[in-house]
Amino acid sequence: MEESEALCTRVAVMVNGQFQCLGSNQHIKAKFGEGFNLVIKLRAPRTAGQEAADAKRQALMQHITSTFPSSQLKEHHAGYLHYHIGRTSGLSYAQLFGAVERARSTYDIDDYSVTQASLEQVFIGFARLQREPQMIKSTRCFGLC
Repeated sequence: MEESEALCTRVAVMVNGQFQCLGSNQHIKAKFGEGFNLVIKLRAPRTAGQEAADAKRQALMQHITSTFPSSQLKEHHAGYLHYHIGRTSGLSYAQLFGAVERARSTYDIDDYSVTQASLEQVFIGFARLQREPQMIKSTRCFGLC
């Protein structure tokens, strides 16, 4: 997929032998991407201890779930939280950034990033549409009947 993004100006996607889309990489990601990726890095606990940091992390996780009902926690480790936030009714980058900025000081967020779905994730979504071809029975016996 990286080669496609680097070399191609237009990409076509086919599923079961039929065109599903044709356009630039950005157009395909914007139209068929399934939401946003949100990665949050939390500040390391200072003197408050690990229990307080764990409580803040749990509170932040609950805040994200309530703010973005379509969010799914993909992984969390070593002070990082990785969420996939599904495409909801009109959720924009501005709304997403605004919500994270408002929560930044409350939940000790050190850094964060918001990205759109990658071209690879879009292709995986199309691959889910792929169906097994029906077994075609031949009318010829080739002398084996």
